[in-house]
Amino acid sequence: MPKSSPQARERIVAGAADMISRRGLSATSIREMAKHAKAPLGSTYHYFPEGKQQLATEAVQYAGDTVARLLSKELEAGPAAGLGAFLALWRKIVVGTGFRAGCPVLAVSIEEPPTDEIPPAVLAAAEAFDSWEKLLATSLREHGVEAEQAAQLATLVVAAVEGTVAMCRAKRSTQPLDRTAEQLQALIAAAVKG
Repeated sequence: MPKSSPQARERIVAGAADMISRRGLSATSIREMAKHAKAPLGSTYHYFPEGKQQLATEAVQYAGDTVARLLSKELEAGPAAGLGAFLALWRKIVVGTGFRAGCPVLAVSIEEPPTDEIPPAVLAAAEAFDSWEKLLATSLREHGVEAEQAAQLATLVVAAVEGTVAMCRAKRSTQPLDRTAEQLQALIAAAVKG
């Protein structure tokens, strides 16, 4: 049995998040996730005895937490800085992968679940989206935006950016991101001034 290693486990989770961001969950097997992470299949089952759904759930949580940490840090400088970092992150991902990768949180959210039950990975995606929205809404409120408007604007930002990432991949262009960025930046500036 392989020795437990937090680094090896995290590498598998990060590799799974990357793989899901490229191919979606349904089109990705646990064997492919292990191979992508350069990990033995046996180690993958050792760390994730419940299989693909456990690994996918942790990959989505990992991606959600990574974005939340970035947002939290950048939002210290205000909502405009947080938005700028959020947009820059997705630009780096879509351009850096030649438009092959998007967001693993979105990827698991849009796939048809195999049963009527909501898979744990989808629940983790909902938690990630909630986390990002709450961080943005809190920053907006701290900068004078009324609570309901802050919540609505935060939802709009997350939804617009996530949808724009998908459009960039489909069009093989950053134009949708550029256009969305300009409009969201104007909305944030107007809300904070108002």
